[in-house]
Parts: sequence; C-alpha cells; structure tokens
Amino acid sequence: MRTEAIAGITTFFTMAYIVVVNPSILSTPGTGMAFSGVLTATVLVCFVMTLFMGLYAKLPFAVAPGMGINAFFTFTIILSQKVWWQTALGIIFWAGILFLLVSITPIRETIAKAIPTELRLGTAAGIGIFLTFIGLKNAGLIASDAVTFVKLGELGVPALLTITAAGLSVWLLTRQSPFAFLSGIFFATVVGWAIGLVQAPERFFSAPDFKTVFLKLDILGALKLSLLPAIIGILFTDLFDSISTFIGVAHAADLLDEQGHPRNLKQGLIVDSFATLGAGLAGTSSGTAYIESIAGINMGGRTGLTSVFTALCFLPCFFLAPLAGMVPAYATASVLILVGASMFRSVGKISFSKIEEGLPAFLTIILIPLTFSITQGILWGFLSHVGLYLMVGRRREIHPVMYALALVSVGLLLLGHAKFS
Repeated sequence: MRTEAIAGITTFFTMAYIVVVNPSILSTPGTGMAFSGVLTATVLVCFVMTLFMGLYAKLPFAVAPGMGINAFFTFTIILSQKVWWQTALGIIFWAGILFLLVSITPIRETIAKAIPTELRLGTAAGIGIFLTFIGLKNAGLIASDAVTFVKLGELGVPALLTITAAGLSVWLLTRQSPFAFLSGIFFATVVGWAIGLVQAPERFFSAPDFKTVFLKLDILGALKLSLLPAIIGILFTDLFDSISTFIGVAHAADLLDEQGHPRNLKQGLIVDSFATLGAGLAGTSSGTAYIESIAGINMGGRTGLTSVFTALCFLPCFFLAPLAGMVPAYATASVLILVGASMFRSVGKISFSKIEEGLPAFLTIILIPLTFSITQGILWGFLSHVGLYLMVGRRREIHPVMYALALVSVGLLLLGHAKFS
C-alpha cells in the first residue's frame, strides 16, 4: 500500500502541469471558453477517469486531456475552422462514442495491426512539432510575417523567462524530478509577478466552476458532414496515442500477461474511450492515458491502487482556478516546447531508406504543423502509403484495411473542401 501510494503521488506531480496548461490552451482569446470552467473540467476528467482506470482496468495509468489534441481542438477546430466551442465539444463526444465502439469490438485490433508503424510514429512526431510551434509562439520567440510567414520574434522578457524556465525543467528532468515541469511554470510565473508582468488574483481559491462549460456541448450540431474529418482525426489520434502508451509503457515496465501482451489492454482502451466522450460532457478536449505514468510505475506502482492515489491527488485542484489563472502563456510555453520535443523523439525510429516507407511518414509529420491539423497529416499519410506501395509493386504488403482507410481519407478530404450549411 505504501509503495502504491508513493507511486501514485509521483505520477500526479509529473503530470499536474496539465491542470494549468490545458485550460490556458483552451481559453486562448477567441475561443470563448472560460479558464475556470475548463480547469474544473480538466480536473474532473483527471479525477474520474484515473479512478476508473484504477478500479475497472486495474492499471497504474493516469488519465488527463491529451497534449496535442487540446491544441488541435483550440487552434484548428475552433479558431481556424470557426466552429463554436459548444459544437467542438460535441465533436469530442462523438469521437469518444466511435472510440468506445472500436474498443469493445475486434475493430480495434484490426486497425491497430493494419496501420504501419511509420505512420503512427510520424503522427507523434508531427504533433510534437505542432506543440513546439505553439509554445514558441506563446513565448514570443517566433512571430508572423507577411513575406516569410514566420520570423524570429522579439527576445523580450517573456521569451527570456520561457528559455530560463525550459532550462530549469531540463535540468530537473535529467535528475528525474517529478517537479520538473511545475518548477518551470512556477519560476516564470513568480518572476513575471515580481517584475510586474503578472497580476496576482484577488483570491487564491474558489469553488469549482460547473456553470460555464460543463454539459454545454452541442451534440446534434457536431453531426454536420463538414465536421466528420475532425471527428475521425480525433478518433485516430486518440487510438494511436492510447495504443502507443499502453504498449510502450507495458513493455518497458513488464506489465504483460502470460502471452506477452499488455495486461488488460481492452479494459484500458475502454476507459480511454470514456475519457474522450466524458471530456466532451465535462467541457474539455479528449482525455487519454498519460505516458508520465511511467514515473509512478518506476517507483513500484503495479496495480490499480496507484491510479486511485493519483486520482485522489487531483481533488484539491478543483479549488485552484484563481491561482492557476495568473499563470501567463509564456510560463506554460516551456512545457509545450519540451513535451513537443519528447514526442518528436519517435522520428528516430522511422526508416527513410525506402521512399514508399519514409515519404508517407514525412508528409504526416510536416502537414500536421503546416496545416495546423492532425487530421490532414493522418489522411495524407494513409493516402500516400497506399498509393506509393501500389506504385512500387508492393501491393501484397498493403493490409486490406488500409485500402478502406485510404478511401475514407479521400472522402474526408473532399468533405473538408466542400461547403455545408
């Protein structure tokens, strides 16, 4: 019990940054979402779904709104596609419904085996660049330009604070400190407050906000054909993220069954699917199992009790909205940059020796940040994989499911360029 408690608390501190970072992303000016409401929704998803993971799936994995999907939700669906945030939450809900259907049927295993490893790795690397780009922009290190599209921004105090905070976090990460990300956020915020860049709130604690975004989703409004690509994009991103986390951590921590497969994988994916549709109801982007769970597992966590203790640690966070609200964008920028760098590491596992294998992964990687859309990267990855394998005579190596996914990609790309009321 003592070991599981220490493991659960360790996992909490390694991922507690999400309580601040997620609402700061979703409440970006222009979305219309309230910071306090999204913070409450974030904590609710973390608490309920991590508890569910422990009690039902009996796995030491914590659950929280996923990094990458929250940026896609905010900057692509709401700000770029001009979708109302209530409708965007409906998109999250329907993606969760599809994810649940995939998880409780053999479809999950079929899709998981069909999609080439290069495309999964490419998606993770592309999301990493996507997050880093947003982090650099929030820090002021890059700015828009009419001629070159982007340019180096002003190296002002906010940018310098981001750089210093990132350096502090890296130093702590090399020492395996669970406070690495939180320390960077805390440092940049406190220094910003000390020099007058940040205003302290009138009060540091408040009651949870269940009025602004909780159960405000527009379920029917999200069923427009023009929004189907976004639903599918979130579904596949969730699926890739979940399977990669469960398989990667399970093998690294020896959480395997007698056949050498990740223990309780089906139950874990079912919890993940509920974390997605539940996030839509709560008022945030989709939830997923967090790779940071490996920190608690390394401390000896092996059962669902670890997740139970992690979930309980989130309860006090319901009352911290005013305190969290004073954290500026440049303080959380360091986390976006470092998480992005961590996700980009997967690019080293991609084989670029053969163009039919490397080019689809490259297109996936590059199109996600350049189009500000995870969906576009995934769809063009599917299409180019099938097309190039056919061109070079490797037709027999194409999984039948990939033909179906390529056809679906064509349809979704056409829908994305069509105009619907």
